[in-house]
Amino acid sequence: MPYFEHTNSRMKINYSIFFLLITAGSLSQAIAQNNKPKATIDHVAIFVVDLQKEQAFYRDIIQLDTLAEPFHDNKHAWFTIGNGIAMHIIQGAEQPKEYFKNNHLCFSVESLTNFTKRLLSQKLSFEDVSGKQNTITTRIDGVHQIWLKDPEGYWIEVNDAKH
Repeated sequence: MPYFEHTNSRMKINYSIFFLLITAGSLSQAIAQNNKPKATIDHVAIFVVDLQKEQAFYRDIIQLDTLAEPFHDNKHAWFTIGNGIAMHIIQGAEQPKEYFKNNHLCFSVESLTNFTKRLLSQKLSFEDVSGKQNTITTRIDGVHQIWLKDPEGYWIEVNDAKH
């Protein structure tokens, strides 16, 4: 007779307890895996030469709200970029660098048309994904986007995605 077909009722209870323990162990392992701390974004930082120009750009053009700057060293500016996430601008770079467009920050706005009008009124150019000046890209999903550089050459995508 096979081992697991044993008819002894005491053995059946032991098999049941064994099965429950194994199942409970697997279940607690699954729960533990789902409750593992996940990494979440806290902040992004950019390293710049001219803090004042960068700070004015992100405050006045991108229209980010400022946060209290805890260091009080005149080398940092902090902005809120959504749901407890901050952006730090840190002064100290020796010179601006060249960046790839695919390495960028992205901000969403309610109206890309109004945003591009503001850029043009400030004599700031933007481009579509292919580099065509003052043109808006319409992605396959219907989202409209533009690309521009901040004063130190960091690429920024601005779109009208509704998250």
